[in-house]
Amino acid sequence: MEPGAWGNKTAVTEFILLGLTENIKLQPLLFAVFLFAYVLTVGGNVSILAAICVEPKLHTPMYYFLGNLSLLDIGCITVTVPPMLACLLAHRCRVPYAACIAQLFFFHLLAGVDCHLLTAMAYDRYLAICQPLSYSTRMSPAVQGALVGACCTVSCVNALTHTVGVALLDLCGPNVVNHFYCDLPPLFQLSCSSTHLHGQLLFVGATVMGVIPVILISVSYAHVAAAVLRIRSAQGRRKAFSTCGSHLTVVCIFYGTGFFSYMRLGSVSASDKDKGIGIFNTILSPMLNPVIYSLRNPDVQGTLKRVLTGKRPPQ
Repeated sequence: MEPGAWGNKTAVTEFILLGLTENIKLQPLLFAVFLFAYVLTVGGNVSILAAICVEPKLHTPMYYFLGNLSLLDIGCITVTVPPMLACLLAHRCRVPYAACIAQLFFFHLLAGVDCHLLTAMAYDRYLAICQPLSYSTRMSPAVQGALVGACCTVSCVNALTHTVGVALLDLCGPNVVNHFYCDLPPLFQLSCSSTHLHGQLLFVGATVMGVIPVILISVSYAHVAAAVLRIRSAQGRRKAFSTCGSHLTVVCIFYGTGFFSYMRLGSVSASDKDKGIGIFNTILSPMLNPVIYSLRNPDVQGTLKRVLTGKRPPQ
């Protein structure tokens, strides 16, 4: 369907993405850097998935959620980086209207699931440390599946709301997007009609997808910290904090950049600073997650070594 079918509100049929730089001499270097980052990210997250699949000790709720997080990281970076690499090779970036809208939807869908999955992981740590006797029943496979399903449902509604909102905007040109992928703030700046309602929807979405999960994560870890401090053994306290430290690091990185990107809509115009934040959201965060989760986890480290060397797990 042509964009004009939405009530003949827009004459824009494609977008021109300015990308990271218009300097042609820098583009081959950027292509090599981001291709390496993409391969490293996909390889790291696939390694985490392989370790979880082959190691029976990792068949637990915590690693079930971690496996889903790795899948989301692969999806998030695949939605944005391969199109950017194609643009760097071509030295120009013309994106059809439908492709831009599709990228917007899938990016917000995957990022939204990521938001709520981090909350589910915090709830899992709360049950494991604060409610150990009822942990196996309160975090059964059915509960795990229900939590992931709820994360996907809420995120799909949020992503669909924003995507339809952008599709209904009156876009009469110019069609130049000062970014390297299609996202809400730079697309809002191309609208000839008021974006006040869309800005309010984005704020509500950011609250549901960001503020509420952060509050739930904070409450969960407040209870975890109180329970850990009651442990008499120093080794027990270190082990408990170690299992939570990686998750808290990922939460801080993910939500820190996310809030800076979307909670300030309308206060600052699109700039190179936004592109830097976009790189952190779409590339660095998925690339760092496997490193963060494996660096302080001897079980994952040992399994990864066996996977990479082809050794069988001990009987």
